Amino acid sequence: MDSKRKRPTVEEIVALLRLKPHPEEGGFFTEVYRSNDELPAGVFDDRPSENRSLATSIFYLLTPETFSAMHRLRSDEIFHFYLGDAVTMLNLHVDGRAEILRLGTDIRNGERLQHVVPQGVWQGCFLEDGGEFALMGTTVAPGFDFRDYEAGDLTTLVREYPHSADLIRRLLPGTDIQR
Repeated sequence: MDSKRKRPTVEEIVALLRLKPHPEEGGFFTEVYRSNDELPAGVFDDRPSENRSLATSIFYLLTPETFSAMHRLRSDEIFHFYLGDAVTMLNLHVDGRAEILRLGTDIRNGERLQHVVPQGVWQGCFLEDGGEFALMGTTVAPGFDFRDYEAGDLTTLVREYPHSADLIRRLLPGTDIQR
């Protein structure tokens, strides 16, 4: 990183944090923590019957060419905003409510440094127009497992949340933005 610049470039962040493309939702990530403590098999009725890590965390990076596609998890997920430009997030709740929020460092203007996405809530996010990158982290508890990841379906989500159709289209594959 050039000492005269206040923040690193996307390329520097990817290299320094050893980020790789996220295989499911888009953006770049690396797992940085997986608890050695586990919940015993059978604790949850709706999950695979094997031991589960208590918690996991990742670094997660969005760029203008990427977005986090609509998906939901069977665990709560806490987003932590670290560095960069603001992100718009869409949460679609089971009761039909849509929540649009901004993650970023401008807390005076309502941006959030942290946000909890409860289990079962559809979520997706993108870097706001003109932004260079957003470096975030997420903590998932119980720990993340790809078997708990469910990708959103455009037709179903637009039918169930018609008031959010434009954002849903932006946050699912097949749009002009790359995953």
